[in-house]
Amino acid sequence: MSNLELLKGFAKYSKETKVATTKNAVIYTRVSTKEQADNNQSLETQKKGCLGLAKQRSLNVLGDFGGTYESAKNDERVEFQRMLKFIKQSKEKISYIIVYSVDRFSRSGANAIYIADELRKAGVVILAVTQPTDTTTASGALQQNIHFIFSQYDNDLRREKCIAGMVEKLRSGMWSGKAPLGYDLLRQNGEQKIVINEKGKLLRNAFLMKANEGLSNTEIVAKCKALGLNLTMQRLTDIFRNTFYCGIISHNLLNGELVKGRHEALISEKIFLKVNNLTAKHSQGYTQNSKDDNLPLKSFVKCAACGTPMTGYLNRKKNIHYYKCNKIGCGCNGNAKRLHQQYEELLSEYSLDKRFIEPLKEQLRLTYHFMNKQNAVYESELRTRLTEVENVLEGIEERFVLGKIEKDQFEKYSAKYREQKNEINRELQKVSFQLSNLNKYIDFSVTIAGNLNKIWGSGNYQLKQKLQYLLFPEGIMYDKKDGHYLTQKANVVFSWMSSIARVLEKNKSGQTSANTNLSALVAPTRIELVSKV
Repeated sequence: MSNLELLKGFAKYSKETKVATTKNAVIYTRVSTKEQADNNQSLETQKKGCLGLAKQRSLNVLGDFGGTYESAKNDERVEFQRMLKFIKQSKEKISYIIVYSVDRFSRSGANAIYIADELRKAGVVILAVTQPTDTTTASGALQQNIHFIFSQYDNDLRREKCIAGMVEKLRSGMWSGKAPLGYDLLRQNGEQKIVINEKGKLLRNAFLMKANEGLSNTEIVAKCKALGLNLTMQRLTDIFRNTFYCGIISHNLLNGELVKGRHEALISEKIFLKVNNLTAKHSQGYTQNSKDDNLPLKSFVKCAACGTPMTGYLNRKKNIHYYKCNKIGCGCNGNAKRLHQQYEELLSEYSLDKRFIEPLKEQLRLTYHFMNKQNAVYESELRTRLTEVENVLEGIEERFVLGKIEKDQFEKYSAKYREQKNEINRELQKVSFQLSNLNKYIDFSVTIAGNLNKIWGSGNYQLKQKLQYLLFPEGIMYDKKDGHYLTQKANVVFSWMSSIARVLEKNKSGQTSANTNLSALVAPTRIELVSKV
């Protein structure tokens, strides 16, 4: 044995990412709903494709997970977590997870990127049958991450369509969701009807006690309890401020718009306004404004101690604006100027470093063209299938006209193929999307991403509100004790660009990550993006 071979035992290896060392793999398949699991062949098709890839690469399949319906919007799925636990505890090293497509693995965007990165560090690679990429390279890993981003984007588009339907329903005067306390939601002849129940009659008395007798909320809560209706002070306050009870629909999906409801009003608008004018008597020496350029973070920032949205007010004596938590006994407040400065500092963490703007632009262009090249093949297959279904439908209709099949048979089979036709058309709408003036949109998006704090700092109330909710859809938390913000859920695109920038910066400085285990992957309650200022 040569000296060089003897010295191999002293060689050093990278601690950052392990390379797949075995031919062992597991398969994960899923659909989103029980109906899909029961009525189509998707699971069978997925598994067949995964087994084909395993055979092509001479991989040993040691486990088969999923095979049922699990939503991929979050990563707390039972079968998904069982697979990760199996990988971690398996005595025979697992090097590959085989899925039919990236969106079968996860649609959780940034969280999926994090899990895939942790798996790569442990030497486990995700292989997608329909999206083959070499994730051992930087460009391959980036390509897979972009697929994760677009999978969540597709989920968000579906959610937008659902919300659009709810908004139209609300604008027609029909309530969406569970009826407020005091009402029952009934279905009569297929139509929605909301009627006042016994609790509603007690609530009507509560409004009248406030409007006509001027009783305090404490007294009204006690009287309602005596009559069999238990309410907290906060619940009663919310009821008094809910326009639904005077026949007007107000919903966060309507974004400030009020609509005359089709339901029976519990009280008149006059009584409602009188009740709320009475509550204004107990002002504490400050003025509240619904839309004030000095208080753009109002309601957007929540108290970290209790989760209550913070309101804003002007202290007349000091002429200083403050944010305040209105929950009794909480006492969380802060100087508006200081909180604005801290928020700009938080935004700077999500701003794209100018050094990476041009490479990112080029990557976005390449990604767009690459993904649309794949879509073109899929679109061609869909159109071929659409032609086949239309021909079958035409044949069924012709046989019915000629009297060769009965009406019940015609209705049964034509309905089946029309549904298939509609499904194909829905898929075509997704893949046929073509973006005009691509460079213009890329430049605009990257400009915003590189100047988040400056744009927010110089914008008016409306612009600040739009940017705030674009970046943090669920708002942010303010911790008075430590004097910093906690972010709940950031926009996946901005988080991804910020993460990529940090990774590039870390690689440039020569830093590496020593975290090479799977401990963070098993049964997490929730993975959150948390930032402190």
